[in-house]
Amino acid sequence: MKHFASVATAGLLSSTAYAAPQSISPSSCPTSPPADLGWYPPNKTMINDLDRVLYGGDIYGYIFNSSTTPPGIPYQTYNWCNMPHARRQEYTTPPSVYSLKYVEVIHRHHKRTPYASNTFPVETGTWLCNDESLYYYGAPSDNNAAQIAWSITQSPTNPFKPTGFQNSTCQFPQITSEGLLDSRQHGADLFGIYHDLLSFLPSTFDPEKVKFRVTNNVITSQVASQIATGLYPSLAGTRLPVTVQPTDVDSLEPQYPCPASDSSYESYGVGSDDPSWREHLDAPETTQLFAELDRVSGVNTSDSDWHNWFDHYFDNLSAKLCHAKSLPCNINDSALCVTPSMADAVFRRGLYEYSYIYRDSPHSLSASVASYGVYMAELAANIRAVMDGSSEVLYRHNVAHDGSMSRLLSILQVDVMVWPGMGSEIVFELWQKASSGCWFVRVLWKGQPLRSSNPMLGSLDMVPVDALLGYVDGLVGINANKVLGLCSEES
Repeated sequence: MKHFASVATAGLLSSTAYAAPQSISPSSCPTSPPADLGWYPPNKTMINDLDRVLYGGDIYGYIFNSSTTPPGIPYQTYNWCNMPHARRQEYTTPPSVYSLKYVEVIHRHHKRTPYASNTFPVETGTWLCNDESLYYYGAPSDNNAAQIAWSITQSPTNPFKPTGFQNSTCQFPQITSEGLLDSRQHGADLFGIYHDLLSFLPSTFDPEKVKFRVTNNVITSQVASQIATGLYPSLAGTRLPVTVQPTDVDSLEPQYPCPASDSSYESYGVGSDDPSWREHLDAPETTQLFAELDRVSGVNTSDSDWHNWFDHYFDNLSAKLCHAKSLPCNINDSALCVTPSMADAVFRRGLYEYSYIYRDSPHSLSASVASYGVYMAELAANIRAVMDGSSEVLYRHNVAHDGSMSRLLSILQVDVMVWPGMGSEIVFELWQKASSGCWFVRVLWKGQPLRSSNPMLGSLDMVPVDALLGYVDGLVGINANKVLGLCSEES
């Protein structure tokens, strides 16, 4: 099993500098120093402070129970149900000497039901999805088709009952009606910046200028339908082509085979015996928390999927709270319930785990670069195509998953790592200075310039484009020509 013992021994990632290929920018433009490819730890905060995680009694003022950030609380506050994204209200426009040339957005889908694998063996209550329709149909070349909408039913004749909710009209997972409306508002907010404020996007949808991409998981298509409608309401009820890569090589989710990255994650993260990982799981406070949760849920105490990290309990409880459902009780004892303090304890541990897996571990950068390097190379190619004039695309919008966002934040070495919540977003903006022709890039996370722990990146706020492209090229190669080697366990 390949374990990147240090970034230097990965054969690519080290603190030594990488000289990027010659820039497309004019020679008079500011040049960035050679890229520093080393791993730098995130800031020390309450999220990765194990004492605070184990013994704290709150959830840092974060929001887990509403898509709306309450009045009086800053919009930038972490909201798992509907993460802060770029909006006109908080957006800062660069000086007028710069002209926006390209925008690429990647964001996690909006709120949904839990996955079936994250529901309890038998759930109390119901989860109904009668307030929305999900369409699944095919059309031949003439585009004629009946619009097939699934209606989830459970046959009274079928003696087998699904795991989880016994009387549900939902798929697990599916984007809920509230999540669809959040998606539409997200699109409208982006239009408010890139059309209304900056006059960048066309007023009417142009498929040659505006592109959408999804993963093979249908929930991303459910969200894309509303993102597009929020951007361009005239698209409602129309046929909208979106791009998707073949399932087994999809770079956006990601799904392409990368044994070395898989082995690395397995060696220090979920399911591993790495002492730094086991420390939070083996603590008496965590052992007691699992026992209390298992008594309520009926989950088998020996089920490792539920106990080698907090992903399952986190997804189950947060999905319910985001949709104004009560915290669950035992199916046979209504007095035995998950308490708010237990839920907070789950959320603290889940945030801690994501910070460790994707940023705090020194092995996180190598694992993320290998498993998400193809998307990074695609992003760099898109930027270069605009710079050299070979592409007229103005805007790309990618709808992805928490694993996509986490790897991207890992590669950019965000200074404070969180579990990317529903609707979390990263925006790449490419700007050109009219007087010199020089190119600059800004990267927005939660609507504000992303701050990287890597000192050569720092605050990604109108930095020379070579700073980002040189870093990406050094890690993954132009056109991802280093990724096959990085993914090979023999590399």
